Amino acid sequence: MPDTRRLQRELKEAASATAADGSAIKLELVGTDLTHMKGEIAGPAGTPYEGGRFVLDIKIPDTYPFAPPIIKFETSVYHPNVSSQTGAICLDILRNEWTPVLGIAKALLSVQQLLESPEPDDPQDAVVAAHYKRDRRDFERTAAAWTQFYAKTGDAATDVDFDKLGVDARAVQRLVEMGFDKAAVVRALRQAQGNEDAAVETLLSSME
Repeated sequence: MPDTRRLQRELKEAASATAADGSAIKLELVGTDLTHMKGEIAGPAGTPYEGGRFVLDIKIPDTYPFAPPIIKFETSVYHPNVSSQTGAICLDILRNEWTPVLGIAKALLSVQQLLESPEPDDPQDAVVAAHYKRDRRDFERTAAAWTQFYAKTGDAATDVDFDKLGVDARAVQRLVEMGFDKAAVVRALRQAQGNEDAAVETLLSSME
């Protein structure tokens, strides 16, 4: 079992942890289980992720702190080092460079820094990394569209270029008019590679 006293201390310390730009991170339990947490980081200023709030799922293994926490993005993000399908993260300190002195808050701050400094030569998502290398400007427009749709709320999330999300705006509208949630529709259409019937099946199965 992980060190519960350390985890409780880390939760308290995370409340005062800040990034280099002064933005705070958030860390809270899922229910009462100390081995399952949610984290939240802000998209760094001057990047396509600026203005977004990104939620991360955090699982604490039994061997923590000698093994790293298992962290993945819950909020969809377009980034070479993050799987656009699963949210898995390719980051050294979450793998072979982890040491027990780091902690969860430091891991979250490192993930935030990764948003600012992608490593396309060590990708988690090869397609996104290739896009980054091939056309940096178009990559940034796509990443900004994903941020606007998935990581922002209110009016900021309404005017979205669906082509940059990899889906047909008309298909999105048709499925939303059927009563499905817009974000779920986009995810289902991407998973189904634009096939509306398959997307509907996915959406219906998720409601069962």
